[in-house]
Amino acid sequence: MTLPIPALRAMPARGDVLHILHLEDSELDHELVAMNLADDLPWTVRLERVEDEASFIHALETDPPHLVLSDFALPGYDGLSAFHAVHARDPLLPFIIVTGAMGEEIAVDTLRQGVTDYILKQRLERLVPSVRRAIAEVEARDSRARAEQAVHELNQSLQARLLEVERLRNTAERQSQRLEVQARQLEEALNLQKTFLAETSHELRTPLTALLGYLRRAEREAGGSQVLQDAQRVAENMTRLVNDLLQLSRGELVQNIEMHFMNLGTLLRQVGRDFSVKAEVPDVEIVGDPGRLTQVFVNLVSNAVRVSGSADLVSLNIVPRAGEIEIRVVDKGPGVPDAIKPRIFDKFYRGKEAGSAGLGLTIAQQVVTSHGGTIDVLDTPGGGATFRVRLPMPDEDNGEDDGYA
Repeated sequence: MTLPIPALRAMPARGDVLHILHLEDSELDHELVAMNLADDLPWTVRLERVEDEASFIHALETDPPHLVLSDFALPGYDGLSAFHAVHARDPLLPFIIVTGAMGEEIAVDTLRQGVTDYILKQRLERLVPSVRRAIAEVEARDSRARAEQAVHELNQSLQARLLEVERLRNTAERQSQRLEVQARQLEEALNLQKTFLAETSHELRTPLTALLGYLRRAEREAGGSQVLQDAQRVAENMTRLVNDLLQLSRGELVQNIEMHFMNLGTLLRQVGRDFSVKAEVPDVEIVGDPGRLTQVFVNLVSNAVRVSGSADLVSLNIVPRAGEIEIRVVDKGPGVPDAIKPRIFDKFYRGKEAGSAGLGLTIAQQVVTSHGGTIDVLDTPGGGATFRVRLPMPDEDNGEDDGYA
């Protein structure tokens, strides 16, 4: 709770009017007081005289003074009673007794009760210093009161801030604890996922290796059957994919990129044939790893067929550009929402809407990047998604027009 400053009439600044109420029944004594106050004060003095209780109380209530001078003994009234009347209305208002005679014991008692000072009428030269001192004491007391209030308000403000800081600290601690729990749960989930991928990859490698061996033997015995060659190629791609999953589960990048001249058109037509997808693409020579690029387009085409629901809604095409070749996997499926596009290539991100398998698109992005290319996704006009893969052309072909539509 804020401590109030006592009600106090502001003391005048130098040069302003100092209002003094003088309780005195003697006109002559009043004039003597006025003469002594005329000099040596930094204010313009307005001295108002009253001579009985009624006029004194009326003056206090209608025009409160800055200071009160009072005789001690008046007909029907006395200075101590006047002091109590002032004190009841304003306990800080300076009150000086100006009297003709006062015993030392009475003088001490008045000061003990709170009277500011007393001046004997035969010693009026003490009046001006007493008035100066009384006003200075009021100002000092007022300054202290305001300073105390300011300190109290500052303490209250600091206390409120400390309480708020404590509340925020407690909130932050609770949030930190929740985040720690969530982080542990996420770490456990990722570890379980990595463990699953690693164990699954190990489990798949053995039968795939055996299957690949059987297919190679059957292909040798059958004398170059196209069906067996295609099956062998698919098994090799599956073995490579399993190895990549094992690498990614360990936090490693896709490795073993073997670059050489290859026919990208032949690769894309083969992928289109495997998934019954339209792939009317020309022959284009680039430098790349056929096996790794096959992984990329198998992943993109299989995802497109899955989300579209039909191979008829998916197509492969090539758009030649200066210094690079752009391959587009276009589907007429549900498309990829804008909110998902920035995350679609993130490792372990799964999105049914995007056709993401969690690691397939991550592997595709790593392979394309290792070829010096880029991969992104945009909307297909009329609905669906288009994955764009841009690969650099060999140096000797940079800037030439291949003439492909």
